[in-house]
Parts: sequence; structure tokens; C-alpha cells
Amino acid sequence: MRNDGTLDDQHGLDGSIDRSDDDCFTVRSTGSLESATPRRFSLGSLRTRSGKLANPLAARPGRTRLAVATGAVCCLGLLGGGLIGAGGNDRSETPAAAQEIAQRAVADAASRGMARQATDPSTPTADPDVASAATAQPTPTAKPTPTAKPKPKPKPKPKPKPTRIAPVAGLDQDQMNNATTIVRTGRDMGVPRRGLVIAVATAMQESNLYNYASGVLPESQNYPHQAIGWDHDSVGLFQQRPSSGWGAVGDLMKPAYATRQFLSALLEIPGWQDMALTDAAQAVQVSALPWAYAQHEWRATEVVNAVLG
Repeated sequence: MRNDGTLDDQHGLDGSIDRSDDDCFTVRSTGSLESATPRRFSLGSLRTRSGKLANPLAARPGRTRLAVATGAVCCLGLLGGGLIGAGGNDRSETPAAAQEIAQRAVADAASRGMARQATDPSTPTADPDVASAATAQPTPTAKPTPTAKPKPKPKPKPKPKPTRIAPVAGLDQDQMNNATTIVRTGRDMGVPRRGLVIAVATAMQESNLYNYASGVLPESQNYPHQAIGWDHDSVGLFQQRPSSGWGAVGDLMKPAYATRQFLSALLEIPGWQDMALTDAAQAVQVSALPWAYAQHEWRATEVVNAVLG
């Protein structure tokens, strides 16, 4: 049986003053950790080498150094284990390297903490490149609605020029042109064919189908004309006299106007369609030679047929 008063221990660091009786682990000089055998506590173990009782609460230099060393090793072990677990399975690091890594980790953690304090994570930082890119993008503009172009107004068709009818019945072109004017004017008035033949035959007798001015009436010569006559103030195709109320000189010198004046008077004669041509013409003209109109009936009929077709 072991004497409790003996304080020598073969596993102690510096004798009894360096031994810790209430710790479960003892640190050897090699730095390895071993499980210490629990010991029985007695009053004899509290005695010093001189036989006095030792104060268990008094500070002991050996225990202080042992506690510091044990705490340092525990910290290094925890830091080393954390680094190994986070960085991989590298088990070749020495305690000195682990301590250096731990110091760097502490420094990095401090710097990261300062960076987090400097920047408020709740406020997102605007990226200047993204902002400039968003500003530089052109805003799409709505396409204008196409407007319907106004349709061009159709140009008025020019009036067809009257077709020139080739002369018939021994007439020249001027005579045929005047005869054509008489026929077309009467057709526009709705005069029957018989009345058109009477009008052409009367103009053949009165002016030979030429537009006459009057030598007695110099004013008539100021208008287009084809010949000059001396039968009082008679003018135009039908030798109508302004002094008798047929119209103004300038109007009577127009073949179309002179024709309307003659046919209007003819239409007022009762039964003119049943009269002989010479009688119907004489009823309008009141000529000194009433029988002269009949000689032109066949030629007038040929002209009217050539114009009307």
C-alpha cells in the first residue's frame, strides 16, 4: 500500500509542487496528452515536504504554468480542428503553423467585421456600370400611326373636240364646219331631224353657209367672219338684222347663237313639220324670194345625214 504522505511521482514535472492532484490530464514535456490516473484525496497529500499542511487554495507556480500551457494547447487544438474541418484533411500542420493560421484568421475576421460596419448591408450599392448602361439604353418610341393619304382629286376630263366632218354635197370645209354647227346645235335643243334639214337649207340660201359680216354695219366686221355682204344690216349665217330684233351684232355673228334664234322661231310656227320646206323657211325669214329655199332640200338632207350618221 502506497504512503499518502509521499509526494514523489514518477510522472510529475518538478516534484510535488508541480503536480496537480485534481486535474484529470497531465501535460508531458513532449507535448502529448495522457489520461492521468485518479487519485485518492487525503490530508496527507496536502502536506508539504516539511510536514506542514499546505493550503489548497494557495497559488502554486507549477500549477499556474501547467494551467496556462493546458489552456493554450486547448485553444490551438480547437482552432486547428476548426481549420482542418473547414479547409480539408491536411493533418501535416505543426502547432506553430496552426497558431499562425489562427492569428491570421483572427485578423481576417476583424478586418471583415470592420468592412461590414463601414457598409450598411441594408442599403444596396449602385453599380455605376449598370446604372450608366441602363441610362444609355434608348427608350423605345411608339411607331407613329400611318395616316391615310388623301386620294388625289380626279382631273376633269377635257371636253372632246368636235370631230371634223368631211365635206359632202359639194361644200368646202368652211361650209361643212358651219353646217355641222347648225346640226349639232339643233340636236342639243331637241329639234327633230326635219327641223335640222330646214335650218341647213335656209342657211344655204341666205349666206351659202358662210359667216357674213355687213359692209353697212362696220361693227360686225370686228368679229370673226368669212365674207362681207351689203344687204342692209343683215349679218351671220341666216342674214338676221339686229334692227329687226334678232339680237345684238356680236351675238348674231356667232353661228351657234344665230342657229338657236332661227330654230326657236321655227318651233313657234303651228304645224311647221307638215309644211313644205320652202313654206316653213319663208314663215321664219319673210324673204322676197320665198320659193328659193326648196332647191337646197336634197343637199341639206345629205349634210344632216353625214353629221348625225
